[in-house]
Amino acid sequence: MSSPEEELDARIEAASALRALGHGMIGHDVSIETLNEISVQVEKLNAMVEHSPTRTHPFRQVTSFAMPQPSSEGEAATHLFADSIVSGSANPMGVNATLWQENGEAVMKATLGPAHEGAPGRAHGGVMAALIDETMGLVLGIVQTPAFTGRLTITYRAPTPLGVVLTGRARITERKGRKITMTAEVTAGDVLIAEGDALFISVDPATFASGAGKE
Repeated sequence: MSSPEEELDARIEAASALRALGHGMIGHDVSIETLNEISVQVEKLNAMVEHSPTRTHPFRQVTSFAMPQPSSEGEAATHLFADSIVSGSANPMGVNATLWQENGEAVMKATLGPAHEGAPGRAHGGVMAALIDETMGLVLGIVQTPAFTGRLTITYRAPTPLGVVLTGRARITERKGRKITMTAEVTAGDVLIAEGDALFISVDPATFASGAGKE
């Protein structure tokens, strides 16, 4: 019987292969023969997957909920959870961003590919919003406070390039009762790409883990 670590490693490897396939299909002029072969093989794999037991969200697999502990620079990158659509390396449809903390701030790095393109030659604005939201989410891990996004405002300063390392930073600017205000920015080298400000509403850990929504 495989260990949880071995299972996670296998999920990450499979997700990485599927992400590469997705970017490859968008970024290359694939022949009809190859596309047909992909369909045949993927349908076979889908049938195998659908016959597997239903899997519950990792947050619901623990008896007591705890926010992830962010890593520091130089340590293994933090994932809010391995299945995250933004930073989860085990999510085949994700962005695979990496996150850590520096001096109380959350830091994010990501490189967007062909499948993230919106306008020609640049990333979709919604992907940038997701990156900022995820970076702010790591701040909640730093302060160990589960919360839901109540408002997120993005100001786009420059086109978001593909194939270039993006760096995001986020921090708390105000905390009053259950309301947590944050700001963030994303850069590509020395170029400011986007800024964000948001309001988060803290919730009871059990409510967060249950997926019940805002109180």
